[in-house]
Amino acid sequence: MPKHNTSLFNRCFWFHAAGILFVGLGFIGMALPVMPTTIFFILALGCFTRSSPKLAHWLLTHPKFGPSLVAWQQYQVIPPKGKIGATVGMTIGLVILSLSAAPMWVIWVVASIEATVLCYIFSRPSTTPVNIRD
Repeated sequence: MPKHNTSLFNRCFWFHAAGILFVGLGFIGMALPVMPTTIFFILALGCFTRSSPKLAHWLLTHPKFGPSLVAWQQYQVIPPKGKIGATVGMTIGLVILSLSAAPMWVIWVVASIEATVLCYIFSRPSTTPVNIRD
């Protein structure tokens, strides 16, 4: 007979715990304009896909953020509103950092990371593909 891992702290437990944490951070992000929202729900979906199909289904069918999660899961779509929001948020953060007493090397590292992230964001499609039948 196969031996089952009955440890409380198995891999599934950690994915489940991380998913709950990410959902909580996503809800906080909905209330705070300086904190992202969608990325936390995407991370939660990834965790729940590996630990709790019931919670993954809840996220995918949620009326507010379900459609964008389905678009991400199926086609890695980032809508234009999200791209603009990410660009504006990162730009504001970089300007504030530049006006602070941060060392120049820190500003350059953050700018490089943000530029890389923005390149990735803008390389994703903005809409789901449309199937055209002749």
